[in-house]
Amino acid sequence: MSQVLPGDAPQVHDLIGIGFGPSNVAMAIALSEHNAGAGAQGTVSAHFFEQQPRFGWHRGMLIDDATMQVSFLKDLVTLRNPTSEFSFLCYLKSKDRLVDFINHKNLFPLRVEFHDYFEWAAAKVDDMVSYGHEVVGVTPVLRDGEVEHLDVTVRSGEGLVVHRARNVLIGTGLRPLMPEGVERGDRVWHNSELLAKVEELGEAAAPERFVVVGAGQSAAENVAYLHRRFPKAEVCAVFSRYGYSPADDSSFANRIFDPDAVDEYFAAPEDVKRRLMDYHGNTNYSVVDIDLIDDLYRQMYQEKVLGTERLRFLNVSRLVGVEETPGKVRATVRSLVTGEETLLDSDVVVFATGYSPVDPLGLLGDVADHCLRDEEGRVRVERDYRIATDPELRCGIYLQGGTEHTHGITSALLSNTAIRVGEILDSLLDRGVKAASDEARLVADQAGAAD
Repeated sequence: MSQVLPGDAPQVHDLIGIGFGPSNVAMAIALSEHNAGAGAQGTVSAHFFEQQPRFGWHRGMLIDDATMQVSFLKDLVTLRNPTSEFSFLCYLKSKDRLVDFINHKNLFPLRVEFHDYFEWAAAKVDDMVSYGHEVVGVTPVLRDGEVEHLDVTVRSGEGLVVHRARNVLIGTGLRPLMPEGVERGDRVWHNSELLAKVEELGEAAAPERFVVVGAGQSAAENVAYLHRRFPKAEVCAVFSRYGYSPADDSSFANRIFDPDAVDEYFAAPEDVKRRLMDYHGNTNYSVVDIDLIDDLYRQMYQEKVLGTERLRFLNVSRLVGVEETPGKVRATVRSLVTGEETLLDSDVVVFATGYSPVDPLGLLGDVADHCLRDEEGRVRVERDYRIATDPELRCGIYLQGGTEHTHGITSALLSNTAIRVGEILDSLLDRGVKAASDEARLVADQAGAAD
């Protein structure tokens, strides 16, 4: 914990962003657009730090035929600023594909194409980001007993450097979730690393069996991809349901992703929040696009007719054991109905078991002591995505993700990203008067010290 002294005033950023995934790229764009139209006194100084060596978003799942589950209009900017030069349509124009995309008559681009759009957008604001820089800690900077600034310690190949900020924006994304007691290995994968691991197998590899665990979109995509990629291998899907459940993407249900739904969810009592998540969890959690479900069932039935079954579904079952052996991995699958266990000696077991949010306070050290929690121990978050803190912390700590309990289902999704960063920017600007007065006080103190 450091103490600010007169004359000891390093450069202070208005905002430091931790992570540079799609959400913080969208924030950088919003800042860039704001600064372009603001006078010298109205600009917001910001910088982002990303530990990856370059932009990347779920690279391990960029399967060539996988499509987005959200409309292209829910890109990084359009819902906030439909005239933005950073839109997906402007990207298509720059790639000379705009007319082709229109003729395609599809709202949902290929995932690999949307990733390319993200890279294109990130490159246009790359002066605001340092790649290969990992934030390892945040330290409070005190003045007269109050936390006036935050020192952000960043590690890179050049060592540790401290950067000072008035506000911090945490956008570190999600972490792959494995079942308790299961560790990733050479033959035990999480679906987030699928494509990279498949490449490591090499062209000479001739796997005989894959086991895919999970019942959501990623699991179904993994099953379809491995079945196609390895035409001689058996692919076994393991899940506790009778089959994949279709995602509800009907027009009325999709209102749960509307910007106004965030206001309603935030204001709702806790019991209503829980009911809303129960009602509409099937818009996003452990569900699969109906077209993919139909394709997989059609393939399974065709193989039964032809007597060439490579696609197996072990439903109403659970994987209860995984043991790596030299060159193989043994999966133990137990029927939930009979308790009977089936041993599957496989080349690879893929866990499509989702992701978990990163503890937003994990990097904050002593700063976390100033952050407030609710009755269930969750971080309290204000409507503007700012963590609620005690009066001694005058800085803003904003979250992109980890706010599902306060802001609803769109917390970690692309659907509301453009609106969310606009609201965070508005909050920064609204609180900027205080920051400006703080700056004036600092200058006055320094002048007094000089006298």
